Amino acid sequence: MHRRSIVRVGAALLVLGISMPALTAGALAQDAPTEITMLTMGNKPTNGRLEAMLEKLNPLLIEKANAKLDLFYIEWADWQTQYNVQLLSGDDNVDLVATATDWLYAWENAEKGAFLPLSPEMLQANAPKTWAQVEAAGHWDLTKLPDGQIYFAPEDNYTQYTNHGFFYRGDWAKEAGFENGEITKFEDFTKYFEWVKANKPEAYPWDIAGANEAALTGYIQGHTDFQTLQGVSAGNYAPFHTKASDPYTVTSWYMEGDALIEAAKVAKQWNDIGVWREDALNFDGEPRELFYAGLSGADQHHTQTFVNDIVYNMNIKQPGSDPKFFYWGKENGNFFKDIFTHGAMAVSAYSKHPEKALQVYDLIRNDKELYMLFNYGIEGVDYTINADGVLERPAGWDSSTMSLGTDYWWGRMDEFEPKLATQAPNKDAIIAELDATAKDYPYSTLQINKSNIDPTLAAMAGVLSEYIPQLQYGKFEDPAAAIAEMRQKLKDVGYEDARASIQADMDAWKAARNL
Repeated sequence: MHRRSIVRVGAALLVLGISMPALTAGALAQDAPTEITMLTMGNKPTNGRLEAMLEKLNPLLIEKANAKLDLFYIEWADWQTQYNVQLLSGDDNVDLVATATDWLYAWENAEKGAFLPLSPEMLQANAPKTWAQVEAAGHWDLTKLPDGQIYFAPEDNYTQYTNHGFFYRGDWAKEAGFENGEITKFEDFTKYFEWVKANKPEAYPWDIAGANEAALTGYIQGHTDFQTLQGVSAGNYAPFHTKASDPYTVTSWYMEGDALIEAAKVAKQWNDIGVWREDALNFDGEPRELFYAGLSGADQHHTQTFVNDIVYNMNIKQPGSDPKFFYWGKENGNFFKDIFTHGAMAVSAYSKHPEKALQVYDLIRNDKELYMLFNYGIEGVDYTINADGVLERPAGWDSSTMSLGTDYWWGRMDEFEPKLATQAPNKDAIIAELDATAKDYPYSTLQINKSNIDPTLAAMAGVLSEYIPQLQYGKFEDPAAAIAEMRQKLKDVGYEDARASIQADMDAWKAARNL
């Protein structure tokens, strides 16, 4: 604006009693950057790398969207409870919300009003690149409630497997008599654990902590065709299932058949051997760090953890350990590819800046410069890219203490993901093996109406939390008797009514698709 024009405007404003400072504070000045907070999962890092990254990221966000970003962490201690409480608290300081339909209660939180409905027009205006990519893939239907409205953006353009299993030491397995150090059956871990117990007295065969059911799930998945219905939780447990041989009948391996009994017998055998520490249920240490330290013969999590963390760390911290992965269902191919809503991003219904929140998400998901900063940190400090285009970490880098910790599992994109020097060298072969036998999860669009059965699910959670950890750790002298007692208690609190309600949802879903 020319000086002469300013004088004229100023004179006119004085006639109206409006001062020039009001003009310069409003029309002539850019608004202060909008502060956007993203809720994510994980323990907030304390090494300073997150803060250093945000100092680089936020000037770019200000430049591109006049916004700044901060992260709010739901930490792993009691995360299920804390997550749901936070989402329904009415807290308007959170804008973007990490979610998922299979493990982070996306459907039920959407139904309860925690997420803002996202119209196509709102997405096109504020997250145009995300809108276009998901629309082209035909995946927006995976994010809609029966009201037809979109409630989150799916992480639908990222290749991953989060099927669980054992990490173990190939060097020890070879010494235990397994050819090439390869264990191919779940119950063969008994032999491996016995060897570790006898030959590595400083180590637990499998150091494991807290309420868990990995031993039970691992056995059942590889010995039956039970399939877990995702997104129907009773506390920490997913108590409803189908069978591949009868895919539209709702059942439960907690309630039906002998598989749980057989699994519990294996767990009792392992407890009697001394596979885990006596107080495993109350142990609050870090089993993975003990695995890295050579003080545990096994750990358990999923494929992503194995290819991204375990192989690199074990090769550095336990040279020659030949880390290997046995995934649940390996024996019979009973495992699934990840669904496209295993990770997703919602906008809080309480956000004061939903449009700006979407703009920030669209940039982090689709702007390569911001994507690399947010996921991998500062180039030249947290990583370098070598001549072959491979991302390398600095000398002495340790993921346990030096990682960025943004835990961005809600919008990763294959096209921006670099090859990592820290990934398993045979990652592609591992993925190809899984691709060859993994099943597509058949119920991605099945939504369970939990409003009528929430009290029953809560009561079932109480029963399951009483019995399942004890069964997992082999603490019942007579597992079959304990399971019979548990089943009766589950019936007493309304299992059959809940199953019938879910079956009605399944029947309606099946009929609507002419299956």
